Amino acid sequence: MGIIREVLAHGGNLMLTRNTFPTKGTKAETHTHYHEQISYILSGSFRFVLNGEEKILEIGGSLYIPSNAPHSAEALEDNSIVLDVFTPQREDFLK
Repeated sequence: MGIIREVLAHGGNLMLTRNTFPTKGTKAETHTHYHEQISYILSGSFRFVLNGEEKILEIGGSLYIPSNAPHSAEALEDNSIVLDVFTPQREDFLK
């Protein structure tokens, strides 16, 4: 099973999403986008790789991802959940 994405709110230049990684090892493979992003861990834990640097985040941890920075995320526990804020909005998430 893959990542379950929910758009929680969007408007103006901002978007908030909740992303559930249902099983340990679920991944968002390395990618880039022109949007700035802040990720906040609601439950579980994650291994992020940002610009080649590994960061482990647990509940309450957060990470800023600049525009066009290569990054990935992997759940280190079942039912890990991350809130992501994007600016501008991810129009591709609204389709």
